Amino acid sequence: MAETYLPARINSPTKEFANVLSGERQLKVEDVQEAYLEHKERLVDALDAAKSILADIRSFNKDEWIIRYPQYKEAVENVQASSTSRRKSLRRSMTFADDPVTETEVVVRKKLQRSVTVSPISETAEEEESDEDASSEFNVLRLDLKLGPNSTVTSLVSQLEKSSIAKLLDERIGASLNHVDKLRLRVEDTSSKVLVTGDLNAGKSTFVNALLRREVMPVDQQPCTTAFCEVHDAAENGGVEEVHIIPHGVSYDVNDESTFTRASLSELEDIVSENEDNERILKLYLADTRTPSESLLNNGVVDISLIDAPGLNRDSLKTTALFARQEEIDVVVFVVSAENHFTLSAREFLINASKEKAYLFIVVNKFEQIRNKEKCRRLVLEQIKQLSPRTFENADDLVHFVDSAAALQPYTANPNFDDLESSLRSFVLLKRSKSKLHPVSTYLNNLLGDIELLAGANSIVANAELKQAKESLAQVKPVLERMKNGRESLEESLETLEEEGTSDSSSKSKATLSQALERVSQGRLGVDNSLVSLPSYPGLFGVWNYARDVRKALLASLDAAVKLAEDEARLITSAGVDSIKDLGEQHLPQGVERNRRVFMPEAMFSTMRKATKGPTKNRRSLTVVAGGVHGLGIGLAQRPDMLETTFFDLFDVHHQLWLHFGDETQMDKATSDDDESSAPTALGLASVGVGALTMVGGQAIGARGLIEGIIRVSDLFGNETVRKWAAPVLGAVTIGMTAYLILELPNTIPKTVGRRVRASVIRLHSDDDVSFVDAHALRISRETRKVLRLASWDLKGRFNGAMEERGKEVQAKEEIAKKASHAMEWFGQLSKRSEEVRVKACLGSDA
Repeated sequence: MAETYLPARINSPTKEFANVLSGERQLKVEDVQEAYLEHKERLVDALDAAKSILADIRSFNKDEWIIRYPQYKEAVENVQASSTSRRKSLRRSMTFADDPVTETEVVVRKKLQRSVTVSPISETAEEEESDEDASSEFNVLRLDLKLGPNSTVTSLVSQLEKSSIAKLLDERIGASLNHVDKLRLRVEDTSSKVLVTGDLNAGKSTFVNALLRREVMPVDQQPCTTAFCEVHDAAENGGVEEVHIIPHGVSYDVNDESTFTRASLSELEDIVSENEDNERILKLYLADTRTPSESLLNNGVVDISLIDAPGLNRDSLKTTALFARQEEIDVVVFVVSAENHFTLSAREFLINASKEKAYLFIVVNKFEQIRNKEKCRRLVLEQIKQLSPRTFENADDLVHFVDSAAALQPYTANPNFDDLESSLRSFVLLKRSKSKLHPVSTYLNNLLGDIELLAGANSIVANAELKQAKESLAQVKPVLERMKNGRESLEESLETLEEEGTSDSSSKSKATLSQALERVSQGRLGVDNSLVSLPSYPGLFGVWNYARDVRKALLASLDAAVKLAEDEARLITSAGVDSIKDLGEQHLPQGVERNRRVFMPEAMFSTMRKATKGPTKNRRSLTVVAGGVHGLGIGLAQRPDMLETTFFDLFDVHHQLWLHFGDETQMDKATSDDDESSAPTALGLASVGVGALTMVGGQAIGARGLIEGIIRVSDLFGNETVRKWAAPVLGAVTIGMTAYLILELPNTIPKTVGRRVRASVIRLHSDDDVSFVDAHALRISRETRKVLRLASWDLKGRFNGAMEERGKEVQAKEEIAKKASHAMEWFGQLSKRSEEVRVKACLGSDA
């Protein structure tokens, strides 16, 4: 039912009744002023609180949490059910501008003072229905991103990121902050501004003249008003009626003549016609001689200015300026022609104005010229119902069908216009809380509703992120703790594997090489089952070459022993690498890439070196094998100095002398063999003598030298004493030499050469701190340590990287959980603050 803003109109009151009515009105004005001031203080506090909330949201959006922009639509099943039921479901399908695919079912409830709450739907929640529509559309903080007639917000925003949406929302909040500041200035302003606007030729200027009861504004059949003309009471200008012309962009001050130009009222029509291309504001100061109870300007209560605006559809620039001035307007009086009704531009203006001003004063002008007045009235009211529902509810007082031109006729009664004027006076003066404060309250309610929609949606998002972060922490954190607890164990195991592998390689290498040297010193090959074999004895005349071949074979067997030691180290290293991989499987968490490298044992003890400098084609790559570089002569069997054969390889006189006549404990360690410690024999003595006198073979003493020796011996036999002993001695020597050459020499040469080879190898390392065996054992163990250490470092790197990654993930999830928890609390407090401000901003139905 429509509210009544003033007592029933009295057409012809007597003088006494007029005085009584004047006293009643005076009393009512005082009551209204007191209520107005109370509402004004509450509204100012609400504006300040809303501004603080917006500033906090802006700061929170920038520094702590990217606020998501939700979009709500009625669930599909609710839309289908609406055809069979009039009750409206509170269920909504919520998506976000940056993620339009993911939908969340929520409940949007409307509470007291039109407070809005958004909450998720639990699986066991019952379907709720309401007769009242809980709007889930944004009013003030709406992001209008349409690019064309076929574009939608979803189609464009879905391509934007969260940060882009947050930036757009920040800009929208900034615009709202500026608007709140202007609203506060409007509330603090003691005057009231009444904007008279409408389409072209709707009769706006005629209507203003009718209100003023004088023809001041220029009127023509063509559009006349091209500037904003503000009409004020002449009392504000010292009682002088005149026009003040204010240039565009100048801050007007009635007491500062530099801010305006004076002109007379008679020049107004020329000034307006010359203002076609200029953006100027005109201020008209008029004296209304009517009593305060009849005049709108001279009302005795508050300063009022009437603003005659250009037509809406005159040009886009004027229309944009008119839309921009809404924020400083207290009352909108919209003049529509009864002949044309509401045009598209009028509809757009009214829809936009209704978002802030629930109550609009609508004047349907030129109504007397309409033949079917009831039809016109019905059609206009139906359109108003769609454009401004609150105005439609109070249509008896806010919608008036008049003829403004008839009201200017002297001595002519016009009750319809009198009703309009009384209603307008009551709306502007007696109902100032509705006319001046209610638009601000409406804007605040819409703004707070948008804030609550944002808060509810982001609370749901924060709760979902908190839940997801906790679930992730429940999976990741135990893995991190296990890795921290197992880190020391892993490092100890890797160190143990490295030391054990190195120790095994060293000990086995020493055993293999020591045994090989021992076997070589006994005239045997250093290793069995090798590709190396001892040469066969060629006979007495090939003994020199035989000794050389034996030396080469024994040296090659030592190289084979080194190769065997390296192969054993390869096996030990392979086992160690496999053990390290097993440790990786035990200690690395799932999802961490394992070491996919294939260990190639044959690559051990090998290196690529550049033999020469120069162009690439002239460079030679050499591979180190068996302790030496193949091709450079560093291996024992390839070293010329080690292959050199001497007389002592055939007859080791030094060894036999020390063996039979010397102190065995002082012999060279290379010739101290266990099998040579037996007692001296005749054959051995003979061999000493023969070794001192005889060399056989093609490369020993020649036939000529032997004859010359025999001639000298024959001369010696000229002595009788010598002749006496010559025969026995010569016979013994001959017998011993023959036995040695035939029976012992093939077996003695390998042992002799072996002893000398052993001695040569030991002498080769005499200048070093370590022996041949220790040197190779150290080299081989170092290679084993290097490989195992590289594998250990790889596993440690993967383990530490995985632990660091898990640590960062845990830290990130904890940070997300912390932020989400803080956001949930913050948005909950935001909703409470919004409800408190909403209570302050609510003026009540009797305002």
